[in-house]
Amino acid sequence: MVLSPIEQRIKAKIEAIGTPLKNWDIQINRGILTGYNEAFIINGETKEKLIAEDPKSAEIIRPLLRGRDIKRYGYEFANLYLITTFPSLKINIDMFPAIKKHLLSFGYDRLKQTGEKNARKKTNNKWFETQDSISYWEDFYKQKIAWNRIASEKLFSHIDEGIFIQDSMHFFTGNHLKYLCGILNSKLFIWLMNIIVGEAAGGNAGNADNVKNLKIPFPILMQEQQIEKFLQTKEYKKIDILVYKLYGLDKEEIEFIEK
Repeated sequence: MVLSPIEQRIKAKIEAIGTPLKNWDIQINRGILTGYNEAFIINGETKEKLIAEDPKSAEIIRPLLRGRDIKRYGYEFANLYLITTFPSLKINIDMFPAIKKHLLSFGYDRLKQTGEKNARKKTNNKWFETQDSISYWEDFYKQKIAWNRIASEKLFSHIDEGIFIQDSMHFFTGNHLKYLCGILNSKLFIWLMNIIVGEAAGGNAGNADNVKNLKIPFPILMQEQQIEKFLQTKEYKKIDILVYKLYGLDKEEIEFIEK
Protein backbone atom coordinates (compact mmCIF):
# COMPACT_ATOMS: atom_id res chain seq x y z
CA MET A 1 0.00 0.00 0.00
CA VAL A 2 1.36 3.42 -1.01
CA LEU A 3 0.90 5.85 1.88
CA SER A 4 0.14 9.53 1.57
CA PRO A 5 2.46 12.04 3.32
CA ILE A 6 0.13 12.36 6.33
CA GLU A 7 -0.19 8.56 6.61
CA GLN A 8 3.59 8.23 6.50
CA ARG A 9 3.90 10.81 9.29
CA ILE A 10 1.40 9.05 11.52
CA LYS A 11 2.93 5.62 10.93
CA ALA A 12 6.41 7.00 11.69
CA LYS A 13 5.18 8.47 14.98
CA ILE A 14 3.69 5.15 16.04
CA GLU A 15 6.85 3.25 15.14
CA ALA A 16 9.09 5.74 16.97
CA ILE A 17 7.52 5.19 20.39
CA GLY A 18 7.18 2.15 22.60
CA THR A 19 8.36 -1.43 22.83
CA PRO A 20 7.37 -4.22 20.41
CA LEU A 21 4.87 -6.59 22.01
CA LYS A 22 7.29 -9.47 21.48
CA ASN A 23 9.51 -7.81 24.11
CA TRP A 24 6.70 -7.50 26.66
CA ASP A 25 7.35 -11.00 28.00
CA ILE A 26 4.31 -12.43 26.23
CA GLN A 27 3.85 -15.54 24.14
CA ILE A 28 1.42 -15.46 21.24
CA ASN A 29 -0.33 -18.78 20.74
CA ARG A 30 -3.00 -20.07 18.39
CA GLY A 31 -6.37 -21.31 19.55
CA ILE A 32 -7.33 -24.98 19.52
CA LEU A 33 -7.51 -27.09 16.37
CA THR A 34 -9.60 -30.21 16.90
CA GLY A 35 -9.61 -31.56 13.36
CA TYR A 36 -13.32 -32.36 13.75
CA ASN A 37 -15.31 -29.64 15.49
CA GLU A 38 -18.64 -31.46 15.22
CA ALA A 39 -17.43 -34.06 17.71
CA PHE A 40 -15.37 -31.93 20.09
CA ILE A 41 -17.48 -28.76 20.30
CA ILE A 42 -20.78 -29.24 22.14
CA ASN A 43 -23.65 -27.03 23.26
CA GLY A 44 -24.79 -26.46 26.81
CA GLU A 45 -27.50 -29.11 26.63
CA THR A 46 -25.02 -31.81 25.57
CA LYS A 47 -22.60 -30.68 28.25
CA GLU A 48 -25.22 -31.12 30.97
CA LYS A 49 -26.22 -34.50 29.56
CA LEU A 50 -22.63 -35.78 29.61
CA ILE A 51 -22.07 -34.57 33.17
CA ALA A 52 -25.37 -36.09 34.35
CA GLU A 53 -24.33 -39.39 32.80
CA ASP A 54 -20.86 -39.22 34.37
CA PRO A 55 -19.93 -36.30 36.71
CA LYS A 56 -16.26 -36.86 35.92
CA SER A 57 -16.96 -35.51 32.41
CA ALA A 58 -16.91 -31.98 33.88
CA GLU A 59 -13.14 -32.28 34.36
CA ILE A 60 -12.45 -32.04 30.62
CA ILE A 61 -15.26 -29.82 29.34
CA ARG A 62 -14.47 -26.10 29.09
CA PRO A 63 -16.29 -23.00 27.77
CA LEU A 64 -15.24 -22.06 24.23
CA LEU A 65 -15.26 -18.95 22.06
CA ARG A 66 -15.28 -18.92 18.27
CA GLY A 67 -13.99 -16.11 16.07
CA ARG A 68 -17.51 -14.76 15.57
CA ASP A 69 -17.94 -14.45 19.36
CA ILE A 70 -15.09 -11.94 19.62
CA LYS A 71 -16.14 -8.31 19.90
CA ARG A 72 -14.13 -5.13 20.41
CA TYR A 73 -12.98 -5.10 24.07
CA GLY A 74 -15.08 -8.14 25.05
CA TYR A 75 -16.97 -11.17 23.77
CA GLU A 76 -20.38 -12.84 23.56
CA PHE A 77 -20.51 -16.37 24.93
CA ALA A 78 -22.66 -18.64 22.74
CA ASN A 79 -23.05 -21.45 25.32
CA LEU A 80 -20.58 -23.70 23.49
CA TYR A 81 -18.04 -25.97 25.13
CA LEU A 82 -14.94 -27.90 24.17
CA ILE A 83 -14.01 -31.46 25.04
CA THR A 84 -10.36 -30.89 25.99
CA THR A 85 -8.73 -34.21 25.20
CA PHE A 86 -5.40 -32.60 24.36
CA PRO A 87 -2.51 -35.00 23.66
CA SER A 88 -0.34 -33.05 26.10
CA LEU A 89 -2.72 -33.98 28.94
CA LYS A 90 -2.16 -37.72 28.33
CA ILE A 91 -5.80 -38.53 29.12
CA ASN A 92 -7.03 -42.09 29.59
CA ILE A 93 -10.35 -41.93 27.75
CA ASP A 94 -11.63 -45.01 29.60
CA MET A 95 -11.78 -42.80 32.71
CA PHE A 96 -14.44 -40.70 30.95
CA PRO A 97 -17.02 -43.22 29.68
CA ALA A 98 -19.73 -40.70 28.77
CA ILE A 99 -17.35 -38.64 26.69
CA LYS A 100 -15.89 -41.75 25.08
CA LYS A 101 -19.41 -42.83 24.10
CA HIS A 102 -20.19 -39.35 22.75
CA LEU A 103 -17.05 -39.25 20.58
CA LEU A 104 -17.55 -42.76 19.27
CA SER A 105 -21.06 -41.81 18.16
CA PHE A 106 -19.31 -39.90 15.34
CA GLY A 107 -17.46 -43.06 14.29
CA TYR A 108 -13.98 -44.32 15.13
CA ASP A 109 -12.94 -44.22 11.46
CA ARG A 110 -13.89 -40.54 11.23
CA LEU A 111 -12.00 -39.62 14.41
CA LYS A 112 -8.79 -41.58 13.87
CA GLN A 113 -5.80 -39.47 12.85
CA THR A 114 -4.32 -41.56 10.08
CA GLY A 115 -4.74 -39.31 7.06
CA GLU A 116 -6.92 -41.94 5.39
CA LYS A 117 -9.98 -40.93 3.39
CA ASN A 118 -12.73 -39.48 5.62
CA ALA A 119 -10.43 -39.56 8.66
CA ARG A 120 -8.55 -36.69 10.26
CA LYS A 121 -5.10 -35.74 8.99
CA LYS A 122 -2.20 -37.98 9.96
CA THR A 123 -0.66 -37.26 13.38
CA ASN A 124 0.76 -39.34 16.20
CA ASN A 125 -2.26 -38.52 18.35
CA LYS A 126 -4.93 -40.97 19.51
CA TRP A 127 -8.40 -41.15 18.00
CA PHE A 128 -10.06 -39.33 20.92
CA GLU A 129 -7.48 -36.52 21.13
CA THR A 130 -7.51 -33.12 19.47
CA GLN A 131 -5.37 -32.61 16.40
CA ASP A 132 -2.92 -30.23 18.10
CA SER A 133 -0.97 -31.16 21.21
CA ILE A 134 -1.82 -27.82 22.97
CA SER A 135 1.19 -27.92 25.31
CA TYR A 136 0.31 -24.36 26.39
CA TRP A 137 -3.13 -25.41 27.69
CA GLU A 138 -2.48 -23.81 31.09
CA ASP A 139 -2.54 -20.36 29.46
CA PHE A 140 -6.25 -20.77 28.79
CA TYR A 141 -6.81 -20.64 32.55
CA LYS A 142 -5.36 -17.13 32.65
CA GLN A 143 -6.79 -13.81 31.52
CA LYS A 144 -5.83 -13.21 27.92
CA ILE A 145 -6.24 -10.99 24.88
CA ALA A 146 -7.56 -12.77 21.81
CA TRP A 147 -8.28 -11.66 18.27
CA ASN A 148 -9.58 -13.22 15.09
CA ARG A 149 -6.43 -13.58 13.01
CA ILE A 150 -8.16 -14.02 9.65
CA ALA A 151 -10.97 -11.42 9.79
CA SER A 152 -10.44 -8.17 7.89
CA GLU A 153 -11.50 -6.11 10.92
CA LYS A 154 -9.28 -6.62 13.92
CA LEU A 155 -11.15 -6.83 17.22
CA PHE A 156 -9.07 -7.40 20.36
CA SER A 157 -11.01 -8.99 23.18
CA HIS A 158 -10.16 -9.25 26.86
CA ILE A 159 -11.03 -12.85 27.79
CA ASP A 160 -11.67 -14.15 31.30
CA GLU A 161 -9.83 -17.00 32.99
CA GLY A 162 -10.77 -20.53 32.04
CA ILE A 163 -12.28 -19.72 28.65
CA PHE A 164 -10.76 -21.55 25.70
CA ILE A 165 -10.67 -20.27 22.11
CA GLN A 166 -10.83 -21.86 18.68
CA ASP A 167 -8.00 -22.01 16.15
CA SER A 168 -9.29 -19.07 14.08
CA MET A 169 -7.79 -16.84 16.78
CA HIS A 170 -4.47 -15.97 18.34
CA PHE A 171 -4.09 -14.94 21.96
CA PHE A 172 -1.53 -13.93 24.56
CA THR A 173 -1.38 -13.78 28.35
CA GLY A 174 0.73 -11.54 30.55
CA ASN A 175 0.54 -8.26 32.46
CA HIS A 176 -1.19 -4.95 31.67
CA LEU A 177 -3.84 -6.72 29.60
CA LYS A 178 -6.60 -4.12 30.00
CA TYR A 179 -4.17 -1.35 29.10
CA LEU A 180 -3.12 -3.25 25.98
CA CYS A 181 -6.72 -4.07 25.11
CA GLY A 182 -7.59 -0.36 25.21
CA ILE A 183 -4.70 0.67 22.99
CA LEU A 184 -5.08 -2.16 20.47
CA ASN A 185 -8.77 -1.33 20.04
CA SER A 186 -8.22 2.42 19.71
CA LYS A 187 -9.04 4.19 16.46
CA LEU A 188 -5.34 4.82 15.89
CA PHE A 189 -4.47 1.12 16.03
CA ILE A 190 -7.53 0.10 14.02
CA TRP A 191 -6.18 2.41 11.31
CA LEU A 192 -2.66 1.04 11.72
CA MET A 193 -3.75 -2.60 11.45
CA ASN A 194 -5.62 -1.74 8.27
CA ILE A 195 -2.64 -0.11 6.56
CA ILE A 196 -0.17 -2.81 7.63
CA VAL A 197 -1.92 -5.25 5.31
CA GLY A 198 -5.63 -4.53 5.27
CA GLU A 199 -8.37 -6.30 3.39
CA ALA A 200 -6.36 -6.52 0.17
CA ALA A 201 -4.36 -9.41 1.62
CA GLY A 202 -7.28 -11.33 3.05
CA GLY A 203 -7.15 -9.80 6.49
CA ASN A 204 -3.71 -11.14 7.40
CA ALA A 205 -2.93 -8.03 9.43
CA GLY A 206 -3.81 -10.19 12.42
CA ASN A 207 -1.08 -12.76 11.95
CA ALA A 208 1.25 -13.26 14.89
CA ASP A 209 4.25 -11.58 13.25
CA ASN A 210 2.38 -8.34 12.62
CA VAL A 211 0.85 -8.16 16.09
CA LYS A 212 4.01 -9.04 18.01
CA ASN A 213 5.88 -6.21 16.23
CA LEU A 214 3.35 -3.51 17.22
CA LYS A 215 5.13 -0.91 19.35
CA ILE A 216 3.33 0.15 22.52
CA PRO A 217 4.82 2.18 25.40
CA PHE A 218 5.00 0.48 28.79
CA PRO A 219 2.35 2.21 30.90
CA ILE A 220 2.86 4.57 33.77
CA LEU A 221 0.41 3.88 36.59
CA MET A 222 -1.84 6.86 35.84
CA GLN A 223 -2.23 5.92 32.17
CA GLU A 224 -3.06 2.34 33.04
CA GLN A 225 -5.61 3.38 35.65
CA GLN A 226 -7.24 5.81 33.23
CA ILE A 227 -7.63 3.22 30.49
CA GLU A 228 -9.00 0.64 32.93
CA LYS A 229 -11.53 3.20 34.18
CA PHE A 230 -12.60 4.14 30.63
CA LEU A 231 -13.00 0.46 29.72
CA GLN A 232 -15.19 -0.07 32.77
CA THR A 233 -17.37 2.96 31.98
CA LYS A 234 -17.27 2.22 28.22
CA GLU A 235 -15.90 5.70 27.47
CA TYR A 236 -13.95 4.47 24.46
CA LYS A 237 -13.64 7.93 22.91
CA LYS A 238 -11.55 8.98 25.90
CA ILE A 239 -9.21 6.05 25.26
CA ASP A 240 -8.80 7.25 21.65
CA ILE A 241 -7.87 10.74 22.88
CA LEU A 242 -5.37 9.33 25.40
CA VAL A 243 -3.74 7.19 22.69
CA TYR A 244 -3.44 10.17 20.32
CA LYS A 245 -1.57 12.05 23.07
CA LEU A 246 0.57 9.03 23.84
CA TYR A 247 1.90 8.99 20.27
CA GLY A 248 2.09 12.76 19.87
CA LEU A 249 -0.39 13.18 17.02
CA ASP A 250 -1.21 16.77 16.09
CA LYS A 251 -4.67 18.18 15.33
CA GLU A 252 -4.44 17.54 11.58
CA GLU A 253 -3.35 13.93 12.10
CA ILE A 254 -6.12 13.28 14.65
CA GLU A 255 -8.73 14.69 12.28
CA PHE A 256 -7.40 12.44 9.52
CA ILE A 257 -7.75 9.32 11.70
CA GLU A 258 -11.19 10.36 12.94
CA LYS A 259 -12.45 10.67 9.35
